[in-house]
Amino acid sequence: MFQIETSKIKPNPYQPRREYNEEELNELAQSIREYGIIQPLIVSRVETESEKGTDVEYQLISGERRLRAAKRAGLPRVPAVVRREPPNRDKLSLALIENLQRSDLNPVEAARGYARLQDEFQITQREIASKTGRSRAAIANALRLLNLPSHMQKAIETSRLNESQGRALLKETNLHLQEQLFQAFLEGRKTLRAPKEPHETKRHETFWEREIENRLGAPVSITREAGGKGKITVRFFSEEEWEALRSRLTGGAEAHS
Repeated sequence: MFQIETSKIKPNPYQPRREYNEEELNELAQSIREYGIIQPLIVSRVETESEKGTDVEYQLISGERRLRAAKRAGLPRVPAVVRREPPNRDKLSLALIENLQRSDLNPVEAARGYARLQDEFQITQREIASKTGRSRAAIANALRLLNLPSHMQKAIETSRLNESQGRALLKETNLHLQEQLFQAFLEGRKTLRAPKEPHETKRHETFWEREIENRLGAPVSITREAGGKGKITVRFFSEEEWEALRSRLTGGAEAHS
């Protein structure tokens, strides 16, 4: 372990976290002033050639909050473990795993991290689930939040909306009604309008919607109609999600023409 100057540590460009609670950072900074940094940062050594010779800097792999708080506390150096320069794929995985182990990582930040793993490094949802210790259905549900308009994503990031409300907004395909439901959630109302169906019936349907969603790993809505009729709608948002859904529905059997 080494003591490294804070000015020489560059932030990790693959860090999924964007929002930091100012009050919590100040509290951590005060704790660092009193007790120091208990858990060292993890960095990689970066060497660049210049006219004066070889310049040495360090890129952060994990410990963003500790580094920010240490700077606020006025620490000129921080304890750090120097690792061999990992490929970008591993840097992102390490940053994601560290943050996913924290309870305060919000769902949209996690979803953006998963999306980067998919888009920039061609890692499948199944592989992401394996790397992060979550179910594939949880990864798929998180990624769907990125289909919400940016202001709704921001509301989830800032904890004005929760993940369940975000999934409820995704089920509303009418954009005008979706916006109305969004405003209702912000105002503390649970629904856009009073349900026409008896309470017990609606609660029963909600239970089965969640049960089917958990089994299929996809958003499900149940609509009841007069005369005992109704329909079940299952949504998917990518070819990969369709393949996973089809596999679950058919038990992995291939369709034959």
